[in-house]
Amino acid sequence: MKDRCVITVGREFGSGGREIAKKLAERLQFPFYDRELITLAAEKSGINVNVFETADERPQSSLLYSLAVDPYSVKGSLFRANNMQTNDQLFKIQSDVIREVAAAGSCVIVGRCADYILQELPECLRIYVHGSMDHRIDRIKRLYELTGKQARELIQKTDKSRASYYNFYTEQKWGDADNFHLSIDPYLLGTDGTVDLLETFVKAFMAQ
Repeated sequence: MKDRCVITVGREFGSGGREIAKKLAERLQFPFYDRELITLAAEKSGINVNVFETADERPQSSLLYSLAVDPYSVKGSLFRANNMQTNDQLFKIQSDVIREVAAAGSCVIVGRCADYILQELPECLRIYVHGSMDHRIDRIKRLYELTGKQARELIQKTDKSRASYYNFYTEQKWGDADNFHLSIDPYLLGTDGTVDLLETFVKAFMAQ
């Protein structure tokens, strides 16, 4: 029997992954970390929290990412090099915070490459929440009062940013089922039904 369980939750934008992760944490009475990680990283480093928020799951300002997108562009290379160093430092600080909260005990961590950072931890359970584009558009339209076109564009932009960040820092493919113990579409069971299933899954995992 395991004395703790660290649950990482990756999610497509609009899938409801954050809501599911938060409800699962409440159900299990585990600490919940999403944007809280940014606050902790800022406190740990003494760097303004706005710096972490600007770079949060966004790799675009790094030199290597910029060169990958436009390898023939050299304009502003010094600026991009400085940004790469800053972003890499921010990622390291946030990674250290993720390891610290995981070492402290059971918890639920959303996004920020936590599945990759904690992949060697035996007590880590890696979950990915996804959904069809139509279902995600319906959810984002409702939550943000957008048109279908606006919702689709926001989903595509956010997913692209998260994927680029994840792929850049982990050298893995964002959303690849091989990176997770369980990948689930909450549309099948609904939010509460999905939380019920995950709670059973986590308890079975901890009982081993």
